Amino acid sequence: MMMTYQFDVLYLGSGHGTFDGAIPLAAKGLRVGVIEANKIGGTCPNYGCNAKILLDAPVQLQREFERLNGHGISGQVQIDWAADVKHKDMVIQDLPAMIAGGLREQGVEIIHGHGRFVDAHTVTVDGKEYTAEKIVIATGLRPKPLTIEGQAYVHDSTDFMALDHMPDKLVIIGSGYIALEFATIANAAGAQVTVLFNHEAGLKQFHQPYVELVLSDLIQRGVTIVRDVKTQAIQSQADHLIVVTNQSTYAADWILNATGRIPNTDELGLAAIGVQTTEQGIVVNDHLQTTVANIYASGDVLDKKQPKLTPTAIFESLYLMRQFAGMTDQAIDYPVIPTVVFTSPRIAQAGISVSEAQAMPTKYEIKRNKISDSWYRQVTQETVGESTLIFDRESGHLVGAIEVSAQADDVINTLLPAIEFDYTAEQLNRLVPLFPSITSDALGML
Repeated sequence: MMMTYQFDVLYLGSGHGTFDGAIPLAAKGLRVGVIEANKIGGTCPNYGCNAKILLDAPVQLQREFERLNGHGISGQVQIDWAADVKHKDMVIQDLPAMIAGGLREQGVEIIHGHGRFVDAHTVTVDGKEYTAEKIVIATGLRPKPLTIEGQAYVHDSTDFMALDHMPDKLVIIGSGYIALEFATIANAAGAQVTVLFNHEAGLKQFHQPYVELVLSDLIQRGVTIVRDVKTQAIQSQADHLIVVTNQSTYAADWILNATGRIPNTDELGLAAIGVQTTEQGIVVNDHLQTTVANIYASGDVLDKKQPKLTPTAIFESLYLMRQFAGMTDQAIDYPVIPTVVFTSPRIAQAGISVSEAQAMPTKYEIKRNKISDSWYRQVTQETVGESTLIFDRESGHLVGAIEVSAQADDVINTLLPAIEFDYTAEQLNRLVPLFPSITSDALGML
């Protein structure tokens, strides 16, 4: 006897791991439901990428004004933090309703509340049960809490982006994307910033000489970087806080925990129904299927080697849509996924890394370029930065690229098709970009 379920596909979470695929899936006639405990759209539109880049936009303008000062313009640009946050809120405030509207327009049922598994086909929300033939877990990540004395005085990235005024003294604990991006923004907005690295290196997944260029710029701007330090406690003293470490103590008006993010899995009841998880997330096979046959997962909640980024989640969500709609039965085939840190200068990369290329010198050729050698960068007086291109020696194809510069993200986006599709020299020569532009400059490096 065939079971009848309320939904063909039920998603837990409403971020990019869900809605990019759920909308077209429902448009194909499948019965789709989405469970969300917080804002529709998840982290990226509401508390992550979109909000962050809005807060960063004045910083980039300030940097460009700084470089051109004396070269056609004069004066100073100051960031109005309160106005910056107000602008951020104005731009993103309609995103949850817009995403929800897109879901409902195609017949998706949105269920507000926290979902928990009863069995492989049943999820309960506030005491009400919902059943589905297939269930997708797309609950993302959350900030990793500190487990030290005084942790109640510590804030996370969501709190930072909602600050109504910038604290005078800001201490950031961490050395990854969030730590250095927010250190850049806070410093530009006038805060005295101290960043506490748990290890010697920052942004460990990036080429370290390029990371050091980013850190050097921050240090020159007054940011204090403390390396290989262990935070032991937070204490409240009079009108300020004290961060106690194994090296020294640091006074702060506000403290940001940027030590990482962990999978949102511990309140879903996964162990009871047999879904395997690790500290890195949910274990899936090459069809994004968990250890329970009808339960899948997508987005940052996965335990995977691919970068946990919005574009990855979108790709996975669309892949599941095609699988559920009967459009493919093939394993997921990930493309080259670029990644960027929105510091000043930015650092971005895609494909084979420098360390991988250095470990296989007979297979890969490494070509380095200095930003200062490009005439086009002189347009905005961009003199700090470097890029490294990695080529396959046998085929001559570009297989990797990394750049640190004010426009690194645009450069890597320009080179990405050549890496993903193995463009030959002849094919590259048929690309005639607009000139002058950063695209023509980037392709000129090839």
